[in-house]
Amino acid sequence: MNSEPKKTGSNNLVFIAGTLISAVIIVAVLFKAQSKPEYDPELIAIPEPVAEVVIQAPVIPEAVIPEVVEPEPQPEPETSSVTTLPPLPKLDNSDDFIRERLLLISNKAEFAKWVKTDDLLRRTASYADGLSNGVLLSKIFPLTAPEGKFATHSSDGTIWLNAGNYERYDRTINTLISLPMDSIATMFHFARPLLENAFSEMGYNPRQMDGIILQAIDVILATPIVAEPIRLSRDSVVYKFADSELESLLPLQKQLLRTGPENTKRIQQQAEALREALLNP
Repeated sequence: MNSEPKKTGSNNLVFIAGTLISAVIIVAVLFKAQSKPEYDPELIAIPEPVAEVVIQAPVIPEAVIPEVVEPEPQPEPETSSVTTLPPLPKLDNSDDFIRERLLLISNKAEFAKWVKTDDLLRRTASYADGLSNGVLLSKIFPLTAPEGKFATHSSDGTIWLNAGNYERYDRTINTLISLPMDSIATMFHFARPLLENAFSEMGYNPRQMDGIILQAIDVILATPIVAEPIRLSRDSVVYKFADSELESLLPLQKQLLRTGPENTKRIQQQAEALREALLNP
């Protein structure tokens, strides 16, 4: 898995290298709402309970994402020039290498904002680790804040989530949906040595890295599709899902619910496409 990348055309490098960080970002589906005032009722809808915490050793998933079987290289015609690919950079120096290629494969302004941060691959690994446990690490990889304000309406004493909230996430959802999953999987296999280094710094081996990525996808796929209006309850300024089953979901799954059933379906289709591309290279 740590073998040197094979020689291909330079245009192919640009295409496949450009999609690295978006692979984990899609897995991540990290379109959490960004906090403005601390009292925003939408953003504090998942308060931390005050209770005695029993610390247990986490169960780290393991899996194997199959490697791509490369075809036998064909001899180059004598009249053609041979282009040698540059080697992958060291993890510490990989930001520019990754960022430049990412911007070549997406002209969306939101995507350009996401990849301006430093330590792209380390942040990606940490974020994916959180997502595999259903946790949104907002300070690690903040995405685009939803537009407008969180809205509810009341009827006969019942508080409902406004369906108009779903459109607030359109910019983020459309950006994520625009990313090609087959190319993302190809780039994962090409540049996985860098990701393995990032995960190893957190104490994970390659099998655990693969397990974390696939488990993050599974958390997304396990999110229920709620087509009917969602009823809320409120304690002071805190909104919660009135349905105990919805309230017991993981934070990532709750965030998906807040984007609406259609957006959740679209993200799940992307997640399923990525899983298929990774497992069937």
